[in-house]
Order: sequence, then C-alpha cells, then structure tokens
Amino acid sequence: MGSLLFSPSLPEGLASSVYAAIDFGISNVDVIVYAEGEFHCWIRPAGERPGPELVQAILAEGGVDLSSLRSLYVTGGQHRALPPRIGDWQVIDVSEVDAIGRGGQALARLASDDGDEPTLVVSAGSGTAVIAARGDRYAHVTGSGVGGGTLLGLSRLLLHTVDHHEIDALAQKGDPNGPDLSIGDVVMGPIGRLPPDVTAVNFGRLARHQLAVSREDIAAALVTLVGQVIGIVAINAANAQQMNRIVVIGHLFDMASMRGVLEQVGEIYSTPIILPPDAGFGTALGALLHGVAGSLDETG
Repeated sequence: MGSLLFSPSLPEGLASSVYAAIDFGISNVDVIVYAEGEFHCWIRPAGERPGPELVQAILAEGGVDLSSLRSLYVTGGQHRALPPRIGDWQVIDVSEVDAIGRGGQALARLASDDGDEPTLVVSAGSGTAVIAARGDRYAHVTGSGVGGGTLLGLSRLLLHTVDHHEIDALAQKGDPNGPDLSIGDVVMGPIGRLPPDVTAVNFGRLARHQLAVSREDIAAALVTLVGQVIGIVAINAANAQQMNRIVVIGHLFDMASMRGVLEQVGEIYSTPIILPPDAGFGTALGALLHGVAGSLDETG
C-alpha cells in the first residue's frame, strides 16, 4: 500500500471518516482509501469475479479498519456483479464516465494552475476512453480500441512477453525507426512542422523488407504505435471540444517509455499534455471524490 503523491482535499469534517473506492478494471483492480485525512492506494491484478468476500479481502489487504468504513464506491467494467450492500456498508455505483472525468479533473488541478478550466480526460487502460469534463458534467466524446491491451497482445506475439516492466525496459533501449518508416525515409525531409525523424508508417520498414530487428527496436516501435494513437486521438478530441487542457490517466503511463512518446506527440503539435503522478489511480480516485460529493449533496 502506498500514499498518493498528490492528495486532493475533502470537505472539513470528514477527517475522522473512512471512505474507499475500488475500480474493477479488465486488467487491474485499483483501490483508493481515505482514512485519517490521507489517501492510500494499491493495485492488484484483475481475475476473480467481484463479490463480497473478494471486496473484504481487497480492503483487508490494505489494512483498512472495516468496522470504520463509512461508504464503499465502486466503478469499472466488473463492478455491477456486486450487491447493493456488503454487511453494514452501502455499495454505491459510480458511472465510469463520471469517475474518469472527476479523477482526471482532480489530478489536472493539482498538476497545473488552471483551476476549473474544462478538461479533456484521456483514460488509457486496456483500451482508451476520452471524457470531456466541464464542471460537474462529464460526457464520453470518443475513444479507441488501442490501449494497454493492444500493447500487451502485440507484445505477446512479437516479443513473447506480457511483462510491462520488461517491455518498458526494452523500449527505452530500442529505436522505433528500426521497424518504422520515418517522414525522412518517405519524403526526404520534414512535412510542415513535423520533423523528418517522426514516424510516417508504423512498422512500415518491415512491410518493405525482410529485416532482422532486435527485440528492443520492436518494443520501441510497439510503444510508439500505441502512444502515438492515444496522443493523436486526445489532441484531435481536444480541438473538437475546444478544450486547451488535456490530462491522461491510467496505468499504461506508469511506463516511462510510453510517457516519453506522449510527451513527444504533445511537443510536435504544440499541445501540452498533463501526465500527473498517480495517473494509474485516477479512475478510483474519481469514484471516491464523486461518490463522497454525491453523498454530501443527498444529506445536505
């Protein structure tokens, strides 16, 4: 269990309460607990179907005083398998769109000085979801099937591993222009503001020639492919929504190599992209913050 590097504040009077949120994703289960005025977080692989015993085990794993738990907020694709109550706790569903939007807002506010500016929140998990967050209104505006699941699936085929630590280490040592064709390869120079070393065709060099390519270069090309798709989708969506602030959440960007690709995309298109610490816990954090706010509204 760890503590959030960034800790959003909750309303006064809640410091003595214990709240928890669990994001039941396809690949991971993310947990956020607010206790004694601090946020704590941990992660475990997804696999088991959610149920009361699993929830109790997950919370006990983090040392949560179950008798002090006031509310449990749940989100993610598998959370609907849970009953409305577990023992003395009410299990409160939080829409994944709301959780992503609220969590992205919180992390963006803590990482920048833009206050309540409308925010495009990009959740890069197994796939990619793009949420427009305007105040307390959240809307799914687009997305892509390309995400962490794509990276791991292709890595299984091409690198014979699904260990994201290994993929990240390989990618940081590799050159994507081993498998890829750059703009310089295709047109012998830059195109507009795109420099000649930027990707023109992902894996295009291998389409033209039978080449021996290192695992490091393949890993770098895979990370580049996935990161560029996410970055371009985000920038195009921000332009369509007339938003200037983009924040990316999701465990995919725990990988330093993936963060580097997204930063490069943002630089090429002169569009800053916020990559906050604790990005992987953004949806769980959003479920907790949104859920607590809703509970306070109901009680007045």
